[in-house]
Amino acid sequence: MTKSVAKRPVKQKTKTIDFESSLDELEGLVDRMEQGDSSLEDSLKDFERGIELTRNCQTALTEAEQKVQILLKKNGDAVDFDSE
Repeated sequence: MTKSVAKRPVKQKTKTIDFESSLDELEGLVDRMEQGDSSLEDSLKDFERGIELTRNCQTALTEAEQKVQILLKKNGDAVDFDSE
């Protein structure tokens, strides 16, 4: 006899975005690009990385906003972040 074992869904590990690290790296890229000493190729790589970091920061901010909204709803308070 074989037992039928129900499979549990596999949890996917999500990459935690470190807002502060991304922002620091982004500021460094901006400083380097503003100096104008980089080659065109390096500047394009920096720009591409900057876009990625900007998206990471936006994702981290959105996640934080969602957590705040959930916590406030649990306490019966509501905040409209879009009104500002």
